[in-house]
Amino acid sequence: MAKQAKVTKSSGGDNFTRWLVIGMVTLVVATGAIFSVVGQKSKANESFSILKDFKIGPAVTSVVDDANGAGITFNNNATKTIDLWEDPQCPVCNTFEQANGEFIDDLVRTKKANVVYHVLSFLGKESVSAANAAYCAADEGRYLDFHKAMYLVQPVLENSGFYSLENLVKIGDYAGLSSQSFKDCVTKGSKLDKVKAAYDSMGKYKVNGTPTVFFNGKLWERKNNAFVLEEFKAAFEAS
Repeated sequence: MAKQAKVTKSSGGDNFTRWLVIGMVTLVVATGAIFSVVGQKSKANESFSILKDFKIGPAVTSVVDDANGAGITFNNNATKTIDLWEDPQCPVCNTFEQANGEFIDDLVRTKKANVVYHVLSFLGKESVSAANAAYCAADEGRYLDFHKAMYLVQPVLENSGFYSLENLVKIGDYAGLSSQSFKDCVTKGSKLDKVKAAYDSMGKYKVNGTPTVFFNGKLWERKNNAFVLEEFKAAFEAS
């Protein structure tokens, strides 16, 4: 009996220690989660400071071409066509955008080219949300501005939590998209059918990564490792 009493006492002590440890671990995890959320919000605020003086251009109408991989299409009657495939989280796409984005934007706004943006989503859940938001922006004539703003604040890490629905709505606000219809479209995933169609079309066009560019249906194979604006311009002029 004495031995049994000793075991019972020891067992009670083990339970106390175990729950104490569990409590401490829970506290550490909760504290870490709080600091993580605070850190993410801090980084988001730093990122959005880049958009403080963001200048939006005139609205530009586009159409979604379901026969061409649900591509967001501008100037369908232009003689030269650029098909651009990209994922909003793709860091190399951001590098491409910084090198050639202004030139492509000008081609669209001056109606010198039929530019088709194929917004892909193979890098994860946040790519899906961002692509959906891009289609929402296109509906309101603000795809070009939203596209530019989204890359300006692109996070360093993929699926870091930055392209949340809340932040995508905020990016839209900087890009001239303050309507309730845009917010609802983003938060409700109203364009997910287009996002899926764009993703599903990769195989048809033999697109294996991003960015991928076609000039008049011919794959662009750049000569430089880096993206060089003059090379891109020359390829466009020769197409």
